[in-house]
Amino acid sequence: MFDFALNVLPFARFQFAMTTIFHYFFIPMSIGIGLSVCIMETMYAITKNKIYQTMTKFWGRIFLLAFAVGVVTGLIQEFQFGMNWSQYARFMGDIFGAPLAIEALLAFFLESTFLGVWMFTWDKFKPAWHALMIWLVFLASTASALWILTANSFMQHPVGYKLTSSGHVEMTSFKALLTNQQLWYEFPHVISSCIVTGSFIVAGTSAWMIFRKKSVGFFRKSMRLGLVLGIVGCLGAVTSGDLQSGYLIKDQPMKFAASEGIYNHTENPAPWSVFQLTNTKTHKEYGKIEVPYMLSFLSYHKFSGSVAGMDEANRALHKQYDGKFGKNMDYSLNVNVLFFAFRLMAAGFGGLTLISLLGLWFSRRRKNTIIKQKWLTFVLFLATFAPFVINTGGWLFTELGRDPWVVYGLLPIADAVSPSTSTASVIFTIIVYFLLFVTLASCMVFYAKKSLYKGPESIDKTIDYDNDDPFSKEAFNK
Repeated sequence: MFDFALNVLPFARFQFAMTTIFHYFFIPMSIGIGLSVCIMETMYAITKNKIYQTMTKFWGRIFLLAFAVGVVTGLIQEFQFGMNWSQYARFMGDIFGAPLAIEALLAFFLESTFLGVWMFTWDKFKPAWHALMIWLVFLASTASALWILTANSFMQHPVGYKLTSSGHVEMTSFKALLTNQQLWYEFPHVISSCIVTGSFIVAGTSAWMIFRKKSVGFFRKSMRLGLVLGIVGCLGAVTSGDLQSGYLIKDQPMKFAASEGIYNHTENPAPWSVFQLTNTKTHKEYGKIEVPYMLSFLSYHKFSGSVAGMDEANRALHKQYDGKFGKNMDYSLNVNVLFFAFRLMAAGFGGLTLISLLGLWFSRRRKNTIIKQKWLTFVLFLATFAPFVINTGGWLFTELGRDPWVVYGLLPIADAVSPSTSTASVIFTIIVYFLLFVTLASCMVFYAKKSLYKGPESIDKTIDYDNDDPFSKEAFNK
């Protein structure tokens, strides 16, 4: 095959980014919708109101679709370590192997087992016991995310290891992996983002059905549950993200400075740039809009304090690593991508919180006018897709901000790629994976839309789903 005289590294990186981002569409979706289904079935177990059972079964269908596609796309992730990143696998195997093995053999095993029990025992268990099964699925999914993030946190902040004579890392403390500070900033942020993703799929698609005036009572109830969970998730993501930013100032100052577009040490107090475009060659900013004092407040929770810039961080990195990796290492980051990815997350979570509050206000029981608010139901429908964009921005911020390392301070990205991998083979697999992803996504959207448009009547026709109040006199008299 022809290699086209092109470097394999950028293509291998692009492929990994493409497959990871696509995989990360469905994992937050399944965890987030899973939590919504847990709460719906718990409400049924407590109240014995049949509408909650119908909600559980209805949204459970979407959850199962997301779960299935997430599993398939996850398998592709595993292949890449051997195909394109064998040097990384050799270097990290002793560290990466343990959490991934636990994730596969314990967390995923429990997750799939209890999911099977939940799917086929609707008439076999009492409601409370059946609800326990889906809660165990959710907890196992969350545990699965914990083990994956344990490995990722080591790549961001290596702990509990030693370098062997053969040039790879060897685990010295499993406890250190689990108590890694990076993990406990990263894990709640990711889970909060999962809650946001799942809840807005429920709320946004429900709003669309209200927009179409289909089963309004059922979808209003689903929408309100999604919006409440969405607010909880947004607040959790913003709070954990704020704590993580404070940690980055000390642990990865280059990433933090790049996310704020700062090259030189700031004044005290430091202003915060709402918007700017940066020329990475001349280090000049254009179109800057600043808020005085705000960067100091965001960084230190007080209106004083300066922040180190990228030039200062670059000198510190060269001083620390030139002896091992040479003076030619390039520690510069893609400033504009990190700058706007960070603001995308912040503005996205803020915007979703705002429209959630509006949705709850206009759908409140005393003055429920949500069906008349066409603009709001349409905006809520569009918000269905916002978490996917926000999550992608968060992933790009986290991973691109680690450049030029695949394992921070230990293994440069250029040294992690497989030496035998050809450019042509990577381009070929990029095309194959892309077509596979398009097929999977098309199937997912087709069946999800089909299930949505069938409505709750496809599960139980005995309930009046157009009645906006299931406890009204009309509902009991039918």
